[in-house]
Amino acid sequence: MDMETVNNVMCQLTDREGTALEAPLYLPQDAGPQQLQQIVNELLRNEEKLPYSFYISDEELLVPLETYLQKNKVSVEKVLSIVYQPQAVFRIRPVNRCSATIAGHKEPVLSVAFSPDGRHLASGSGDISVRLWDLNTQTPLFTCRGHKNWVLCIAWSPDGKHLVSGSKAGELQCWDPQTGKPSGCPLVGHKQWITAISWEPVHLNAPCRRFVSASEDQDARIWDVSLRKCVICLTGHKGGITCVKWGGDGVIYTGSKDCTIKVWETSQGKLIRELKGHGNRVNSMTLSTDYVLRTGAFDHTGKIYSSREEMKKVALERYNKMKGNGPERLVSGSDDSTLFLWEPAISEHHRTHMTGHQKTVNHVYFSPDGQWVASASFDGSVKLWNGVTGKFVAAFRGHVGRVYQISWSADSRLLLSGSEDSTLKVWDIRTRKLKQDLPGHADVVYTIDWSPDGDKVASGGKDGALKLWMG
Repeated sequence: MDMETVNNVMCQLTDREGTALEAPLYLPQDAGPQQLQQIVNELLRNEEKLPYSFYISDEELLVPLETYLQKNKVSVEKVLSIVYQPQAVFRIRPVNRCSATIAGHKEPVLSVAFSPDGRHLASGSGDISVRLWDLNTQTPLFTCRGHKNWVLCIAWSPDGKHLVSGSKAGELQCWDPQTGKPSGCPLVGHKQWITAISWEPVHLNAPCRRFVSASEDQDARIWDVSLRKCVICLTGHKGGITCVKWGGDGVIYTGSKDCTIKVWETSQGKLIRELKGHGNRVNSMTLSTDYVLRTGAFDHTGKIYSSREEMKKVALERYNKMKGNGPERLVSGSDDSTLFLWEPAISEHHRTHMTGHQKTVNHVYFSPDGQWVASASFDGSVKLWNGVTGKFVAAFRGHVGRVYQISWSADSRLLLSGSEDSTLKVWDIRTRKLKQDLPGHADVVYTIDWSPDGDKVASGGKDGALKLWMG
């Protein structure tokens, strides 16, 4: 080795999909994140200098290379692979206090969801009502009545114009969020309770008209809210459908008690492929593009769109940027205590089998930047995985009961979990430690949501209370 390279280390910079940025290059060992940031901005010819974070084996590099190499006893003989990841330009403050406990629901709150722009909040409850809340005054705004049984799930259209709820009686109702009034009669067709609802992405169709519902009756149905009817019925599962996602490239994924995930095209409802691997019911699915599909054209700047064309165009730009060069990734979690990472557009075989939980995986969720996947389990833990490779990264322990749901901050730096132990917890992704403990509910926390604009968290549970939390 000649003298010049003794204090240098050969590094290969890659994006999260593993695509190399130029050829490997020698970097001085005293180079740290700031120098790397300059190099990446130069190599990518960014006019505006963007913030990046850097990872070696899923651990964020926060020190000069030399310090890292010594601490981890890494040989400088080998090429060091460094993954660069664009960071959100904005920072979300961790929520640390309950700003309001709003009474209204008389039974457990089973679902809460912020609108895509983060300005409105809806909840569904066992008291057979859907409620809309005024976030400025933190008081009830509308009580939406019409269901005959528990409201099990709710979903906002990504353009923010509609809210749909599904009940234990199997009917769906579309609401106008501006008035709290039903838009038309209930949509009937399902023979058993509704388990999940997902809207067609706004970059594929604006304004939003179609959504898909999944039911215990083993069918999924595509509805058109303008026509007020079911346009396609997706049949073929041998067990109740537990979860459904309308993907960014236009296909629908359904996960079922029959242990399979089916992939459907949406013009005629033909089955494209079947993803098999789980040894028990599929409980939850998440797409690497979930955040941009949910928020459509809305982002942290709060811009309002005057035309549907502009909204569709901006949503498409955001989707393409988020998706990058790789395919849309899907992660599923099951009663078999494991997760699978799939790339359904490429293959029906899983890419990674993710093991480590001891009990049911109840909820899986990709971070907004697609870099991480988090899983909530009935074993009381939350686990963090690499969103591209599926490799295990860290376990968050602190809950003393089942963890029902998780939710991400918009900048992907914080993770929230809600548990049977009546607390919410905020975890710091960089330090992999508990950032904030949020007690306050009197019983099980079933449902949580972090608003897409990052300002607020909502939680609901067995005690019937809806709580708002702020930073």
